[in-house]
Amino acid sequence: MTYDNIPARIEAFRAKMLDAGLQAVILPRTDPHLSEYISDHWHIVRYLSGFSGSAGTMVITTDSALVWTDSRYFLQCAKQIEGTGIILMKDGLPDTPSVTDYLVTTLHKGDTVGINGLLMSIDDTATLASRLRSAGLGLKVDFDPTDSVWPDRPAMPSDKIFVHDEKYSGESASSRIARTLEAVKAAGADSYFTAALDEIAWMLNIRSNDVHCSPVAASFLYVSPEGSTLFVDAAKLTPEVEAHLRSAGVNTRPYGSLTAELPALTSGATVLLATTSASGAIESLLKGHSIVASSPVAMLKAVKNDVQIANVRTSHVRDGVAMVRSLIEIEKAVASGRPLTEIDVAEILESNRRKGDLFYDLSFDSICGFGPNGAIVHYTATPESNTAITKDNLLLIDSGANYLDGTTDITRTIAIGTPTADMRHDFTLVMKGHIAIATAIFPEGTRGAQLDAMARMPLWKEGKSYLHGTGHGVGFFLNCHEGPQSIRLNDTLAPLTPGMLTSNEPGVYLAGRYGIRCENLVLTIPHSETEFGKFYAFETITLCPFDRSLFDTSIMSDEEIRWVDNYHSRVFELLSPSLDEEEKAWLEAATRPLA
Repeated sequence: MTYDNIPARIEAFRAKMLDAGLQAVILPRTDPHLSEYISDHWHIVRYLSGFSGSAGTMVITTDSALVWTDSRYFLQCAKQIEGTGIILMKDGLPDTPSVTDYLVTTLHKGDTVGINGLLMSIDDTATLASRLRSAGLGLKVDFDPTDSVWPDRPAMPSDKIFVHDEKYSGESASSRIARTLEAVKAAGADSYFTAALDEIAWMLNIRSNDVHCSPVAASFLYVSPEGSTLFVDAAKLTPEVEAHLRSAGVNTRPYGSLTAELPALTSGATVLLATTSASGAIESLLKGHSIVASSPVAMLKAVKNDVQIANVRTSHVRDGVAMVRSLIEIEKAVASGRPLTEIDVAEILESNRRKGDLFYDLSFDSICGFGPNGAIVHYTATPESNTAITKDNLLLIDSGANYLDGTTDITRTIAIGTPTADMRHDFTLVMKGHIAIATAIFPEGTRGAQLDAMARMPLWKEGKSYLHGTGHGVGFFLNCHEGPQSIRLNDTLAPLTPGMLTSNEPGVYLAGRYGIRCENLVLTIPHSETEFGKFYAFETITLCPFDRSLFDTSIMSDEEIRWVDNYHSRVFELLSPSLDEEEKAWLEAATRPLA
C-alpha cells in the first residue's frame, strides 16, 4: 500500500461527511470484531492517514485531521504522518485530551459526530453518546462511506477454515460451548453473542488466516442451549469443518446476514453481550432482550488446561532453538563484516522458525531495531527505514511465532560491538525489573497492576521509566496479545490465575540513541498454601540466553545474579539436546555464570 495523496483522501472523506450533515467523524482502528489486529479490508485509518501502528483512533473534522495513539507509536506515527497535515495526539500524556474531550471543547452546540456503530464497543458507544449529549452534540451511529472513498479497498478475507486438533487444544468444542453457557447462566442470561475472533476460534476449535499473524476466521457466533449459529462466508467452509461444527451443534449462516437475522434468531432469549466483544450497534439491535456484562469466555480462554500447558512448554523449546540459531547467524554475519540490515535480521528469525515442526506463521511482524530505531517501541523496518547493523550499539529484537501447539513472544537486546557503560547500566536496570516480576510470589486474587511497580522501581529510582505495559496475556495458537489479565499501571481487574500465560517485558527507550527491552513469557502456577491462603508464582517459559556482555553485576544483588545463572543453566539443559556441536558450544558460552 502507498501512502501518497493522503490530503486528497481526507478531502474525499470530508466531502461525504459534510453531505451527511456531520461536523466530525471518529474512526477507530479496528473492525466489527473490535480486534487489535485487523485484515487489510478494515485498515481505514491506515488508508486515510498513512499510520500503520496497531493502536490508534483518527478524527476528521471540517477543518482538521488528528490521530491519537499511545507511547509505543509516538515516534512511528510522527514519521508516517509527516507532511500530511495530520496532527499527532499523544494519548496517555497529561496534556493530551481524550478524543471525546477534544470534540466537546472544539465543536459547537447542535453539531453532530458520526461513527460506524459496528466499530465501537458497547461501553465506548454509551460513554461517547452521554458526553456528546451533555454538551449539546448529536451522534450518528451508522455513518460508513468507506467503500465510496476507497475505490481499491481490499476484499474481505476468504481463506479456508481448518479444525484445530484436540490433541493440541485439550478440549472439545462441545465442552467449551457448554462451559461458556454455564458462565452465561451464572451472569443471568441464557445465550451469548460474540464478535471477538479469538473467542470464536477458541470456543469452536477452528483456525484460519484472515488476519495477518492471527490465525482467526472472520465470523460472528451466537451460542444458546437450543443450538448455536456461526455467521461466516460459506466459501471458507470445508466438508471437514462443516462436520466438525455440526458435531458441536453449530449451524452456519452467511457473514453478511448478521444484522438481518440476529434479532429473529435471539427472539425470546436473554442474550449476554460482552463490553469487549460486542459493539454498540449490536446492543441497539437486541434492545430489550440483552444484558451487558464481562465476557464469560475471556477467563475460560486465558486459563490454559494441562494439555495446552504441556504443549506450550514444548513449543517454547522449539522456539528457543530457532532463536539460538538466529543469534548465532547474526553474530557470524557481524563478525565477518557481511552486510546485515534490520530486514535481514527479521528474515533470519523467520527462516529459522519456519524450519521448526508445527510452525504456522509469525505471531506478529518481527521488531528489529538497531540503535535509535530500537527506541521506537513497536518499530517495524520498511525499505525506507531499513538500517544497517554496524557496530557499537544495541540491537533490539522482539519476535514470535504461532505453532499448532503454542504461541511465542520474546524480546532480546544484544550488543553489536562493545557496549558503553550507560548501555550496560540501563540494560541491568531493566533486567532487575524483569527478575523482580519473574521471582514474584503473590496471594490468590492479585492483579497485574499490583505487581507492575516492581518492574519499574529500579528505573524509577533513577528518574527513568517506560510508558507501555509490563505484561500482556498470550493466547494458545491464537492472538499474541490476549486478555483479560495484564501487568500494567492501569488495572484491568483480572486476577492472575494458575494457567495464565503472560509476558514479562520491562524496557527503557532513549530517543535517538537506543532502546532496551527484555521479554520472557511466564506461566502463573501454584506456589504454596498457608494460614493466609493460597499463594502463586511465575514459571518462566521462554528459553533463550540474555546477552551476558550487557550485565553490570556491580549493581545486582546476589539473588539477581543467581536467578540469571539458574535461568541460563535451564536454557542450556533444555535446548542443547536439539543443537549440533558448534551450536551447543556457542550456547554453553552464552549461558556461563555471570560471576
